[in-house]
Amino acid sequence: MRRDESDRSKWMKAGVLEDIFTVIHPGTGTPQGGVISPILANIYLHYVLDLWFEKVVRKEAKGECLLIRYADDFVCAFRYKADAERFYEQGMKERLKKFALEVAEEKTRMIRFTRYEVHKSESFEFLGFEFRWGQNRHKRPQVKCRTMRGKLRKACRDIEAWIKGNRHKGIRPLMATLARKLRGHWNYYGVHFNSKSLWRYYGHACSVVHKWLNRRSQRRSFTWERFLAMLDRYCIPKPCITEKSPRRRFSYN
Repeated sequence: MRRDESDRSKWMKAGVLEDIFTVIHPGTGTPQGGVISPILANIYLHYVLDLWFEKVVRKEAKGECLLIRYADDFVCAFRYKADAERFYEQGMKERLKKFALEVAEEKTRMIRFTRYEVHKSESFEFLGFEFRWGQNRHKRPQVKCRTMRGKLRKACRDIEAWIKGNRHKGIRPLMATLARKLRGHWNYYGVHFNSKSLWRYYGHACSVVHKWLNRRSQRRSFTWERFLAMLDRYCIPKPCITEKSPRRRFSYN
């Protein structure tokens, strides 16, 4: 302990610690995509939105209302249109202005989302998913979600760029990393009614791998039959629904 204190005093005299430990107070807020950003947003908006919605908005609303929030993205649902309009035009903007915040106008809108008029209900995007009303196999109204089209296109471009940049590596490390990437995609986007988007992403990834593996030499080395057998050999996971059913989700067993 004494040695550490003596070293610290030497560094202080040399002016080293002043260069290492610098506190910055940015006026633009937390960095976009930073690791600390969601944590700070959850702490800050808990008092700005969550408690205010629970103690003020919910009591003033004539019908049921709900707030769903993750970091700085949130969705509010109201039973009556008048409550939604009052919250959207007055309450929300005034509340955020008190804390030097404002909504992103291009991402904020008020829509009709009801199971009683499925054909008139609009869709909305939240946390990488597009939510819309549809019908299940029993012809009953059901909220369905799928990967946002923009997110899906970006994911396909990213996996294509990664495969192209890593095709020079051996097949074993390439397939091992590809399996982890696909498994991570299934874990997040593997929700009910999203199988079509999952298979589209899987098919694109497989076609790109097949293309670049065959370009490593002048002659074509992989037919589709041999390529599919190789995917099974390296345990490349196929699309699967990882979301638990409501019955299993709320089970205590």
